[in-house]
Amino acid sequence: MKTVLVTGSAGFIGFHLASRLLREGVRVVGLDNLSDYYPVALKEARNTLLAKEPGYSFHHQDMADGPALLDLFARERFSTVFHLAAQAGVRHSLEDPEAYLRSNVDATLNLLEAARHADGKPHLLMASSSSVYGASERFPYREDDAADRPLALYGATKRAGELMAHAYAHLFALRVTMLRFFTVYGPWGRPDMALFRFVKAVLEGSELELYNGGDMVRDFTYVDDIVDGILRLDAARSADLGLPAYDVFNIGAAEPRPLKEFVAAIEEAAGRKARLRLLPFQAGDVYKTHADVAKIQALCGYEPRTDLREGVARFVRWYLEFYGPPPVPAGP
Repeated sequence: MKTVLVTGSAGFIGFHLASRLLREGVRVVGLDNLSDYYPVALKEARNTLLAKEPGYSFHHQDMADGPALLDLFARERFSTVFHLAAQAGVRHSLEDPEAYLRSNVDATLNLLEAARHADGKPHLLMASSSSVYGASERFPYREDDAADRPLALYGATKRAGELMAHAYAHLFALRVTMLRFFTVYGPWGRPDMALFRFVKAVLEGSELELYNGGDMVRDFTYVDDIVDGILRLDAARSADLGLPAYDVFNIGAAEPRPLKEFVAAIEEAAGRKARLRLLPFQAGDVYKTHADVAKIQALCGYEPRTDLREGVARFVRWYLEFYGPPPVPAGP
């Protein structure tokens, strides 16, 4: 049976990827430090569902611990490593920059070292972000655009991971595929993400904060489409198509939507109107993201399939199932 490693397996995208792999009969080794950046109970709930599958084993482990990671690679022979563990969140990087260096730079270096010394040298698929494009004003973003002007430390650390991976691919014959994700959303999402915060506010009748007065545009990408893109790229590598040792791919919906349209989809799914609070532009944000996905489409036929309204509705249904209905407002 094929064995793969999913780092950040109790995280949002890692959970969905591990679930899909397990359904396909793959043995999944999950690794997560269960950090308290957001409530650990949500991560534990995801991990509990994965643990019900016979092909799943879990390691509660911090990737910043290099020797422990080397030991794991010595005990297991991974055909593929899906590196999704990271300290996420653009705004939080303004408050706790050290966490981003530890989780996004130090941990990534440790993974590259472990893969370098591993038997068989597994294919590495490593999560990056549209944040690496930073101040670029060329739309849609293409993989060969400059990515040297990040607007927040988060984007800088993800770009650092890309550059380190490029060096290791060149020096040690590693096969590395970088994955630049665009505004991922869906069930089991992180509480700091826009969809989660917006749905919570709408259902509870509290104020929904929109930065730049809501005048923002995002390439919202449903998590199942992200997972499909990841697995298609892994399959392309396995097919030995003569691909370069290191490569970068955007994975997005390629259909940017105004933030207010996103809010309207939430209102429709929740059956309630939002109470908006319009705020100034937030430090570290960008006005617009837009993925050019021609490269991944040409290689492996990637095609995002989930309509924004349907994806938002699925999230709202999950939210109500997981947290229960919101409290009924008290009368006058």
